[in-house]
Amino acid sequence: MTMSRQDHEGIVSLERQTSQIQRTSRTAYVSSLCLVQGGRYRPKDRGWGRGERPVINVRWKDAKSYVAWLSREAGHEYRLLSEAEWEYAARAGTTTKYHWGNSFDDKRVNNKTSKTVPVGRYGANEVGLHDVHGNVWEWVEDCWHENYAAAPTDGRAWTSGGDCGRRVLRGGSWFDDPRDLRAANRVRLGDGGRDYGIGFRVARTLFTP
Repeated sequence: MTMSRQDHEGIVSLERQTSQIQRTSRTAYVSSLCLVQGGRYRPKDRGWGRGERPVINVRWKDAKSYVAWLSREAGHEYRLLSEAEWEYAARAGTTTKYHWGNSFDDKRVNNKTSKTVPVGRYGANEVGLHDVHGNVWEWVEDCWHENYAAAPTDGRAWTSGGDCGRRVLRGGSWFDDPRDLRAANRVRLGDGGRDYGIGFRVARTLFTP
């Protein structure tokens, strides 16, 4: 996984709210259930338990299978967040390294520990989202681009050009250093890659502008 830009670069602003974003990362129980029902891979939990822990060891393709299943079952359009949506929601109106400020506070996140913790254990940011820093990296929809030159300006996922065999991960995980948990930090991984620090969060589309 490769880090890219600095904290002050490419801070996003979205003109309108077009989606609802899940308050926490997708939990292991629900995600594992749907992937098994779909005849797909059952994510391994490393013996930590499932329940309210975030699902881990999922590929980008697994996350896409999940949101497709959820959309069919619920009758609404669910999807992965775009990278712009993810950062806008994680920052919650701030321009600092973390949603609470520039000084790292290990009482607010799960990092440099031995495993994941149940979602929502730490306080939410100003828009009600938990675990945007730490616990698990979160897949987003976008193809990997080295920078934001020519990126969409309306918050949509950037799925043309770049390297679409690699997708973007945001947020950092339970084993990462504070610098990896910054709101601006972004990494890339092949869409078939799995890791015990990788999960995902979903959004529901409300309307298409």
